[in-house]
Amino acid sequence: MSVYHVPVMAQAVVRLMLDAPPGPLVDGTLGGGGHTAAIVETLRASGLSGATRELIGIDQDTEALAAAAERLTGVADFRPVHGNFRDLLTLLPGVRAAAILLDLGVSSWQLDAAHRGFAIKHPESALDMRMDATRGTSALELVKSLDVPALARVLRDFGEVKDAHRLADRIKEAADAGKLATTGELARLVEREASGRKLHVHPATLVFQALRIAVNDELGALEAALATAPEVLAPGGRLLVMSYHSLEDRMVKHTFLEGERGPERPAKLPPPSDWRPTWKVLTRQPVTATDEEIALNPRARSARLRAAESMRGVAVGGVR
Repeated sequence: MSVYHVPVMAQAVVRLMLDAPPGPLVDGTLGGGGHTAAIVETLRASGLSGATRELIGIDQDTEALAAAAERLTGVADFRPVHGNFRDLLTLLPGVRAAAILLDLGVSSWQLDAAHRGFAIKHPESALDMRMDATRGTSALELVKSLDVPALARVLRDFGEVKDAHRLADRIKEAADAGKLATTGELARLVEREASGRKLHVHPATLVFQALRIAVNDELGALEAALATAPEVLAPGGRLLVMSYHSLEDRMVKHTFLEGERGPERPAKLPPPSDWRPTWKVLTRQPVTATDEEIALNPRARSARLRAAESMRGVAVGGVR
């Protein structure tokens, strides 16, 4: 990859990461290395040596990892790690991170990579959508493995697709007939089914989103990372999560608030006596992109950035 996209809300991310306590900074979704490169540039502009921060970049996409390593050549304290951020504890043994960034969803350059099968704009691509092309089940294989009700749930729950059951039936029918090998075939099928509807985006957009989320178990990975991040973060370390649709954002918001206030309970009742906070919320409202940032990277329009500090090991009211 020779062209690097502008990272979403880079200034806000860099500020929140560098305001964290001393220690390693982890980009859990390295992609093309845009956010990490912005951190490096800020450190250099501030006259700080790279030795003040170890930078660790995790990505399950081997192509992205290679591209980022090339981009960050010469950064002495950068370490690339291949893996899924759901496995933070396994990938980062012994690390006590100052901050972790998770920039969720598909990256701009993955959408641009014709052979990866993520985008409608590459109609001859195999229907793949795996973020880690070395393992797992492709979108076509997933469709073939599910029955119509299960596929309809994927379309409805992960894409909020209208008439999900009817469309799932048509997709299964095409797959069984060998007529769903490419992204173009899927897009044209959905387009035919949506004929006559007035839509602002291609009618297959939400179908592609739903299948991608299911193929990569994106919500399961996020749930696992939210649960284990406090064990990887140093006391007072920060977790930043940038989401692009409401399913992810609700999960992050709920986890941070419950970690700060305790489990849900009737109003005015205190939390259980053995409960201890795991998070201190830093962003009461999600950070959103400016008009200027959206102009530079339209993907930023739907982004919501939330951040919280780990309270694991932090004394609260004299109790740890």
